[in-house]
Amino acid sequence: MNPNRIIKSSLLCVSLAAAVMWLASGSASQSVKPAQIKPASYNAADYVGSEACKDCHEDQFKAYSHTSHAQLAKIGSWKGKVTGCESCHGPGKDHIAEGDPAKIISFKNKSSKETAETCLACHAGKEERNNFRRGEHWRNDIGCTDCHSPHSNTTGMNLASSNVHVTTANAEKPGFSSIRMLKMNDPQLCLSCHSEVKPAFSAPFHHKVLEGAMRCSDCHNPHGGFELKQARLATGGDAACIKCHADKQGPFTYEHAPVKTEGCTACHTPHGSANPRLLRFSAVNQLCLTCHSVAHDVGAVEPSGPQHNQNAQYANCTACHVKIHGSRSSPVFFR
Repeated sequence: MNPNRIIKSSLLCVSLAAAVMWLASGSASQSVKPAQIKPASYNAADYVGSEACKDCHEDQFKAYSHTSHAQLAKIGSWKGKVTGCESCHGPGKDHIAEGDPAKIISFKNKSSKETAETCLACHAGKEERNNFRRGEHWRNDIGCTDCHSPHSNTTGMNLASSNVHVTTANAEKPGFSSIRMLKMNDPQLCLSCHSEVKPAFSAPFHHKVLEGAMRCSDCHNPHGGFELKQARLATGGDAACIKCHADKQGPFTYEHAPVKTEGCTACHTPHGSANPRLLRFSAVNQLCLTCHSVAHDVGAVEPSGPQHNQNAQYANCTACHVKIHGSRSSPVFFR
């Protein structure tokens, strides 16, 4: 028999076996069922509308009526679709007729994953939330309603006491949020769990997150992603940094290898640092010498390290190697 035919047949068998195993594992992993599954017996007559819920749930209805969820019924693209309370809690006809709590979907005893599945029934399909099931929040049982309030936005006097507003991010009090139906303002909401990063924002030099000039979600996607720490990914791992620091992107004729292979965090601590450039070391030469030491040759075409002494005049390597992220004229990153 032709050896090539034997090899092709073997590869085909292996591929088919792998496909069968993948399908089997995929179906077995679906342990979490959507919180709302509409049986075929449900019909339009089973849905009574949100106004019918008002009689017993007046406070919830009043708060809910001001949310973006409540406005869906007025949008043409949602015509003919279930909107209002019943879009999440299921049809209310039997619940109202019998007064039986078991006749309506309640989320009080639902797991965070079950609750999230209900939200994803509408909110999946966009890049922002497509990767939620592979994110850290999903794996750690943090569901949508841990951060978002589906029934209401926070109400009250939502105005910072300062008269100088850098952006809309710091025009709100910490306990308020008028966007995305969050329970409180970002980053206060993030720091309620991620308290380990708060000291970094108190360092002498830091990104202005606590001041309200930017949000955690500017750099991280809370709904999951492929990158470490759920950093926002668009054109590369450093997309969140390049969005503001575009001059460091290149392309350059002479590339500084760590920028392309390891990314910005190889040299910088993004939350805060004792160094004005948010470097991992307070002195520039300490950082550079972690790679460019005499005893450590970083590559065949790279200098092994400075042959001059490291007195004060040489402590700042970037005083001479100005274009350290990359250069269009100098292989040693001179100006």
